[in-house]
Amino acid sequence: MSDYEDDPAVFSSDTLPSDLRFMATVANGYLGTRVYGNVMHINGVYNGANGDSCRADVPSPVNVRLSIPDERTLKETYTLNTRIGVFSCIIETQNFRMIQQIFAHRTQIHLMVLTITLERLTISKEQCTVQIKSSFVPHSQNIDFVSGPDFMGAKYIHGQTLTPEVKGAARQSVHMISVPLPESLTLLPEQQRNSWLFLTALASTEEQVKACFMEGQSLIQLDQLYSSHAAAWAAVWKQSCISAKGCRKLNKALYGCLYYLLSALPPLTSTDFHYVGLSPGGLSNGGKGEDYHGHILWDQETWMFPSILVFYPELARILLKNRVQTLPAAKIIAGQQGYRGAKYPWESAVTGFEVCDEVVYGLKEIHISGDISFAFQQYFYITQDLEFFQKDGGWYVVNSIAEFWSSRVTWNTLEECYDIKGIMPPDEYQSDVTNSAYTAVVAKYSLQFATELGSRLKVTVPSKWMKIAEKIKVPFDPLKQYHPEFDGYKSGMVVKQADVVLLGYPLMYPMSSQVRKNDLVMYEGVTAQDGPAMTWSMFAIGWLELKNITQAQHQFNKCYSHIQEPFKVWSENPDGSGAVNFLTGMGGFLQTVLFGYTGFRIMKSYLCFDPIIPEDMGELWITGIKYLGNELHFQFSTQQVTIVLIRPCGFQHSALEVVLSDSGKKFALIKAIDTYQCWDSNGWNLVKIIGACKNGG
Repeated sequence: MSDYEDDPAVFSSDTLPSDLRFMATVANGYLGTRVYGNVMHINGVYNGANGDSCRADVPSPVNVRLSIPDERTLKETYTLNTRIGVFSCIIETQNFRMIQQIFAHRTQIHLMVLTITLERLTISKEQCTVQIKSSFVPHSQNIDFVSGPDFMGAKYIHGQTLTPEVKGAARQSVHMISVPLPESLTLLPEQQRNSWLFLTALASTEEQVKACFMEGQSLIQLDQLYSSHAAAWAAVWKQSCISAKGCRKLNKALYGCLYYLLSALPPLTSTDFHYVGLSPGGLSNGGKGEDYHGHILWDQETWMFPSILVFYPELARILLKNRVQTLPAAKIIAGQQGYRGAKYPWESAVTGFEVCDEVVYGLKEIHISGDISFAFQQYFYITQDLEFFQKDGGWYVVNSIAEFWSSRVTWNTLEECYDIKGIMPPDEYQSDVTNSAYTAVVAKYSLQFATELGSRLKVTVPSKWMKIAEKIKVPFDPLKQYHPEFDGYKSGMVVKQADVVLLGYPLMYPMSSQVRKNDLVMYEGVTAQDGPAMTWSMFAIGWLELKNITQAQHQFNKCYSHIQEPFKVWSENPDGSGAVNFLTGMGGFLQTVLFGYTGFRIMKSYLCFDPIIPEDMGELWITGIKYLGNELHFQFSTQQVTIVLIRPCGFQHSALEVVLSDSGKKFALIKAIDTYQCWDSNGWNLVKIIGACKNGG
């Protein structure tokens, strides 16, 4: 294990967490499990109607505990290697070493794998037996499994979820083939080393599960099952990564965040299943009564989406595609509540109907529709992918959300503005307010973007949309020069989580530096200290915008209290309570680095950055930023920035240009490496990268 001691991507420990919720997870976007847990989950497989909906538990054959009887254990090591997406347990005695490995295959997404290896450490010829303790039973509280005939010597079970999400919907089918585990395995006297591999395949049909199992067996025969999985993860890290020179603690946190987020997403080459979306607890959690039941909330678009977008626009597109597919349900919800257009549910699963188990959120926390529209806007600005909006349904989502807001506002004759009444802002301590500042801005943006996009697509939209957008009230106190959270907000009222501070980032709502500072100061002091993890990231980004690195670091460091050792699993709250593994908090953490220290902002016609790098960080390396089909590498330091054009867009008809805003000086990104000295006595210049790409690249 000494090879891994200095590797920030490898998390090792000689003990397991006392709270097994904080065990490492392995997943591949389709399958996921918490190591040493009894169940697996499948993306998009839920059981229960409406508010009783949760991820359906699938019994896990791979999460077993091993022991070597009659041998005194000298050393145990548990390791999550995020570079290859493998969890391992190594037990050493005086004479033998036992290695257990668990992984969800990165590209063969229907396969979960357990390997067990026994090897001698001495020249002894004695026999060694490892005992296998498994809790697997072919039953589930959510799926009515029945046994089928064995297949290729493996056990076959299949069943359907018990209760569909909405009345009349089909129950979902699950088929599993798994190699049965013996009670023990033996290393014979004449053997120096031996390995056993136990394969599990899951799919939605008998035909598919059998095909996937046979593919897995073929890879085993070719000795390529493990190597193909490890190679796929290596390719992921080679394409995109973040690294801070000399900041081991930060680097380990970054690798953990990226690994868990990518584990919950499908591989780029996967096209054989409908991906439902990202839930706050990831794919390995979300059973009944835990981790938001595996549902999709605004967490996906606001907290996780931005980092995915700049690294993997293809995956960002998949997330948006799910919102396209659930648009019919969102339109029905709007109509049921007396509005036009589409109102997306606060919590959704497969059908796109509301599955939140508390009515108030579904009725009142309507900003999610604006959050979704803003994600579509950011996707368009960074890709110019008109085809997605023209042919794949993106326009209908943007148009329908704008139509919803146009019917949701109320004209205020006295103030000559449009009000949005009876809502819950991101601050969920408030349940029935008028003119939530955050909600007002995302509503305004929804209407403006729909108008802009309609023009690009040559689609006529109602002229009143822009008039409504201009007149939507965003509360502002001209005396105190800050944004009240809503009409009637009193200074000092406690706030649950990041709310108004989101106006500056990610929304980039126009305001002076003084107002931005006043918002930060006002809400920093009244935001609940035991609130959800992503909050402090947004305060940190705000202070970085204002070049107050001391205050930014103070807020950013609060995030670390949500990271549970030894496997860098995040809890929603700092005391370990709430959702785990909390991808929402990880998304906020990544945004602090990706958009805070760098100052990256996705604008309508350019990508800009305005970095501030702490002295103790030294250098920040970001590989694989995508913009207009181009792939870029950035290296930031306190003295200079290096931009590498890794891969130009094949459809590009004019080179990307780097523009120094203060001087107006331009550099064409046409060479392999271009280095620019952007430092002056006033600090960094704002730097823009502009360019054009035919057909969105």
